[in-house]
Amino acid sequence: MFQKIEAEYGRLDLLFNNAGRSAPAVPLNELPVSELRNLIDINIFGAFLCARAAFGLMRRQAPQGGRIINNGSVSAYGPRPFSAPYTASKHAITGLTKSLILDGRAWGITASQIDIGNAITDMSAKMETGVLQADGSLKPEPRIDLAHVVKTVVHMAGLPPEANMPFVTVMATDMPLYGRG
Repeated sequence: MFQKIEAEYGRLDLLFNNAGRSAPAVPLNELPVSELRNLIDINIFGAFLCARAAFGLMRRQAPQGGRIINNGSVSAYGPRPFSAPYTASKHAITGLTKSLILDGRAWGITASQIDIGNAITDMSAKMETGVLQADGSLKPEPRIDLAHVVKTVVHMAGLPPEANMPFVTVMATDMPLYGRG
Protein backbone atom coordinates (compact mmCIF):
# COMPACT_ATOMS: atom_id res chain seq x y z
CA MET A 1 0.00 0.00 0.00
CA PHE A 2 2.73 2.50 0.93
CA GLN A 3 4.76 1.64 -2.17
CA LYS A 4 1.68 2.43 -4.27
CA ILE A 5 1.21 5.76 -2.45
CA GLU A 6 4.83 6.64 -3.08
CA ALA A 7 4.66 5.59 -6.75
CA GLU A 8 1.39 7.41 -7.50
CA TYR A 9 1.64 10.50 -5.30
CA GLY A 10 5.32 10.80 -4.41
CA ARG A 11 4.64 11.56 -0.76
CA LEU A 12 2.56 10.86 2.32
CA ASP A 13 1.63 13.71 4.63
CA LEU A 14 -0.71 11.93 7.04
CA LEU A 15 -1.24 8.46 8.48
CA PHE A 16 -4.21 7.80 10.77
CA ASN A 17 -3.42 4.49 12.44
CA ASN A 18 -6.96 3.40 13.24
CA ALA A 19 -7.20 -0.40 13.01
CA GLY A 20 -8.09 -2.17 16.22
CA ARG A 21 -10.22 -4.78 17.88
CA SER A 22 -11.23 -5.80 21.37
CA ALA A 23 -11.21 -9.20 23.06
CA PRO A 24 -13.91 -11.04 24.98
CA ALA A 25 -14.27 -9.80 28.57
CA VAL A 26 -13.11 -12.96 30.32
CA PRO A 27 -10.49 -13.67 32.99
CA LEU A 28 -7.05 -13.58 31.37
CA ASN A 29 -6.44 -17.32 31.89
CA GLU A 30 -9.65 -18.10 29.96
CA LEU A 31 -8.76 -16.09 26.86
CA PRO A 32 -7.61 -18.41 24.06
CA VAL A 33 -4.06 -17.68 22.96
CA SER A 34 -5.34 -17.42 19.36
CA GLU A 35 -7.58 -14.49 20.42
CA LEU A 36 -4.63 -12.79 22.12
CA ARG A 37 -2.37 -13.27 19.10
CA ASN A 38 -5.01 -11.86 16.76
CA LEU A 39 -5.53 -8.81 18.97
CA ILE A 40 -1.76 -8.21 19.18
CA ASP A 41 -1.35 -8.69 15.43
CA ILE A 42 -4.00 -6.07 14.69
CA ASN A 43 -3.65 -3.57 17.54
CA ILE A 44 0.12 -3.57 17.99
CA PHE A 45 1.86 -5.19 15.04
CA GLY A 46 -0.49 -3.63 12.45
CA ALA A 47 -0.04 -0.15 13.92
CA PHE A 48 3.73 -0.64 14.11
CA LEU A 49 4.01 -1.83 10.50
CA CYS A 50 1.92 1.08 9.19
CA ALA A 51 3.91 3.60 11.25
CA ARG A 52 7.17 1.99 10.08
CA ALA A 53 6.20 2.26 6.41
CA ALA A 54 4.87 5.81 6.78
CA PHE A 55 7.96 6.89 8.72
CA GLY A 56 10.25 5.59 5.97
CA LEU A 57 8.29 7.32 3.23
CA MET A 58 8.11 10.58 5.20
CA ARG A 59 11.92 10.48 5.60
CA ARG A 60 12.53 9.83 1.87
CA GLN A 61 10.17 12.43 0.45
CA ALA A 62 11.11 16.00 -0.37
CA PRO A 63 10.48 17.98 1.63
CA GLN A 64 10.72 15.52 4.50
CA GLY A 65 8.04 15.31 7.15
CA GLY A 66 4.52 14.31 7.87
CA ARG A 67 2.10 13.49 10.67
CA ILE A 68 1.20 10.13 12.21
CA ILE A 69 -1.93 10.00 14.37
CA ASN A 70 -2.41 6.83 16.40
CA ASN A 71 -5.76 5.71 17.77
CA GLY A 72 -5.17 4.85 21.41
CA SER A 73 -7.87 4.34 24.00
CA VAL A 74 -8.97 5.60 27.39
CA SER A 75 -8.63 1.95 28.40
CA ALA A 76 -4.86 2.47 28.70
CA TYR A 77 -5.38 4.60 31.80
CA GLY A 78 -8.83 3.47 32.94
CA PRO A 79 -9.30 -0.23 32.10
CA ARG A 80 -12.51 -2.18 32.36
CA PRO A 81 -12.63 -5.53 34.17
CA PHE A 82 -11.13 -8.40 32.17
CA SER A 83 -9.63 -6.12 29.53
CA ALA A 84 -5.91 -6.85 30.06
CA PRO A 85 -5.11 -7.78 26.42
CA TYR A 86 -6.84 -4.71 24.95
CA THR A 87 -5.50 -2.41 27.68
CA ALA A 88 -1.95 -3.70 27.21
CA SER A 89 -2.22 -3.22 23.44
CA LYS A 90 -3.24 0.40 23.93
CA HIS A 91 -0.31 0.95 26.32
CA ALA A 92 1.87 -0.26 23.45
CA ILE A 93 0.31 2.37 21.17
CA THR A 94 1.16 5.06 23.72
CA GLY A 95 4.77 3.86 23.76
CA LEU A 96 4.85 3.84 19.97
CA THR A 97 3.47 7.38 19.86
CA LYS A 98 6.03 8.71 22.34
CA SER A 99 8.87 7.03 20.42
CA LEU A 100 7.65 8.43 17.09
CA ILE A 101 7.46 11.93 18.60
CA LEU A 102 11.09 11.66 19.67
CA ASP A 103 12.49 9.79 16.67
CA GLY A 104 10.70 11.83 14.01
CA ARG A 105 11.97 15.25 15.06
CA ALA A 106 15.08 15.17 12.87
CA TRP A 107 12.96 14.67 9.74
CA GLY A 108 9.97 16.88 10.55
CA ILE A 109 7.74 13.91 11.38
CA THR A 110 5.24 14.56 14.14
CA ALA A 111 3.13 11.99 15.95
CA SER A 112 0.12 12.21 18.20
CA GLN A 113 -2.50 10.00 19.76
CA ILE A 114 -6.24 10.30 20.18
CA ASP A 115 -7.75 8.36 23.07
CA ILE A 116 -11.41 7.77 22.41
CA GLY A 117 -14.01 6.85 25.01
CA ASN A 118 -17.26 5.31 23.86
CA ALA A 119 -17.83 6.77 20.41
CA ILE A 120 -20.85 5.32 18.64
CA THR A 121 -19.39 2.52 16.51
CA ASP A 122 -20.09 -1.16 15.99
CA MET A 123 -17.31 -1.93 18.49
CA SER A 124 -19.07 0.03 21.26
CA ALA A 125 -22.65 -1.12 20.52
CA LYS A 126 -22.72 -3.41 23.58
CA MET A 127 -22.31 -0.35 25.81
CA GLU A 128 -25.93 0.58 25.20
CA THR A 129 -27.19 -2.59 26.85
CA GLY A 130 -24.53 -2.83 29.54
CA VAL A 131 -20.87 -3.57 30.11
CA LEU A 132 -19.15 -5.15 33.08
CA GLN A 133 -18.22 -2.68 35.82
CA ALA A 134 -15.60 -3.08 38.56
CA ASP A 135 -18.31 -3.92 41.12
CA GLY A 136 -19.45 -6.88 38.99
CA SER A 137 -22.63 -5.23 37.75
CA LEU A 138 -23.62 -4.65 34.13
CA LYS A 139 -24.44 -1.04 33.36
CA PRO A 140 -25.09 0.85 30.15
CA GLU A 141 -22.53 3.54 29.41
CA PRO A 142 -23.04 6.80 27.53
CA ARG A 143 -21.60 7.11 24.04
CA ILE A 144 -20.82 10.12 21.86
CA ASP A 145 -21.47 10.79 18.22
CA LEU A 146 -18.55 9.66 16.08
CA ALA A 147 -18.63 13.10 14.41
CA HIS A 148 -16.97 14.58 17.53
CA VAL A 149 -14.06 12.19 17.09
CA VAL A 150 -13.83 12.90 13.37
CA LYS A 151 -13.72 16.67 13.98
CA THR A 152 -10.92 16.19 16.52
CA VAL A 153 -8.84 14.03 14.16
CA VAL A 154 -9.36 16.54 11.33
CA HIS A 155 -8.21 19.33 13.66
CA MET A 156 -5.12 17.36 14.70
CA ALA A 157 -4.32 16.55 11.07
CA GLY A 158 -4.67 20.20 10.04
CA LEU A 159 -2.15 21.59 12.48
CA PRO A 160 0.92 23.19 10.91
CA PRO A 161 4.12 21.14 11.09
CA GLU A 162 5.50 23.24 13.95
CA ALA A 163 2.50 22.47 16.20
CA ASN A 164 1.38 19.21 17.76
CA MET A 165 -1.23 17.84 20.13
CA PRO A 166 0.67 14.81 21.46
CA PHE A 167 -2.25 13.29 23.37
CA VAL A 168 -5.95 14.13 23.15
CA THR A 169 -8.89 12.45 24.87
CA VAL A 170 -12.42 12.61 23.47
CA MET A 171 -15.09 10.83 25.48
CA ALA A 172 -18.70 10.93 26.58
CA THR A 173 -19.02 13.45 29.41
CA ASP A 174 -20.82 11.03 31.72
CA MET A 175 -18.59 8.07 30.91
CA PRO A 176 -17.43 6.37 34.14
CA LEU A 177 -13.72 6.54 33.30
CA TYR A 178 -12.75 8.38 36.46
CA GLY A 179 -14.10 6.51 39.41
CA ARG A 180 -14.11 3.01 37.92
CA GLY A 181 -13.67 0.55 40.72
